[in-house]
Amino acid sequence: MRLSEFWRRMKLHFGDPYAESWARDYVIAELDGRTVVQALADGIAAKDVWEAVCRVTDVASRLR
Repeated sequence: MRLSEFWRRMKLHFGDPYAESWARDYVIAELDGRTVVQALADGIAAKDVWEAVCRVTDVASRLR
């Protein structure tokens, strides 16, 4: 998954202004206690981060 597709899905799920805030602030245990932004910066694949987001939030099936 390209990073642009990752952010498109984040914005569709959370809404444009909230997606980036959530990605900076919400810590996901499955990502070793990192936020989305930290995980991506540490080189974790966007697909893997997106799958973790899907497991901790109620993402619509069309976005999974």
